[in-house]
Amino acid sequence: MAKFAKWIGGGLAWALTGGSPIGAMIGFAIGSAIDNARVDTNNSGKQTGRHQTQAGDFGVSLLILSAAVMKADGKILKSELTYVKEFFNKQFGFAKTTEFMRILKGVLEQDINLKDICGQIRFNMQHPMRLQMLHFLFGIAKADGNVDESEVRVIQQIAAYLGIRESDFESIKAMFYKSADSAYKILEITEGDTDYEVKKAYRKMANKFHPDKVSGAGAEVENAAKEKFQMVQEAYETIKKKRGMN
Repeated sequence: MAKFAKWIGGGLAWALTGGSPIGAMIGFAIGSAIDNARVDTNNSGKQTGRHQTQAGDFGVSLLILSAAVMKADGKILKSELTYVKEFFNKQFGFAKTTEFMRILKGVLEQDINLKDICGQIRFNMQHPMRLQMLHFLFGIAKADGNVDESEVRVIQQIAAYLGIRESDFESIKAMFYKSADSAYKILEITEGDTDYEVKKAYRKMANKFHPDKVSGAGAEVENAAKEKFQMVQEAYETIKKKRGMN
């Protein structure tokens, strides 16, 4: 396992803890790539408390959830694989991405217990990082330009297991699937809300999706957070213009 831990950059504080759902799935996926699918830990493979999420943890967790979304419609598309590969390449570099894609192939061949996987992620990963993960998954669903309802249902299920509120789910979804009321959905309000409530909602969402919330998670994650933050700002400006707000 030492070789695996080395290329992942030492960022697997909890994702590959012995006996964990994620550890078991990744261990099976890498199979012949390593001699021993265990991580040497001081707690003998038992989780004793929350750990700070590092880039490697985010990447491994995202890899499994990505596979779940890609499998949702019963077909693995090249556009989806390209989307995942480009993200990981920007986040971790070419060498690590090559290994990630090999593992992804193994994960895609397995049945994924979303409840257990998401339970481990929820326990260890802070809420802003989980929101960012959801943002990425919607990007996969839209990678081929054809959104399948089965993919949306899987992402919604993942959101629920990750402890993400329905309103947050709808907000992020609206950033990808435009409709007449998308701007209001992004701010988690309705057209019937007052101007004061619009301003209050904007401040709340701007704080929730501020890039500083995922500081240290890696350049690509931070850039994606900035993009999401900008969408909140654009939604607010759209509503202001429609209403003639100052």
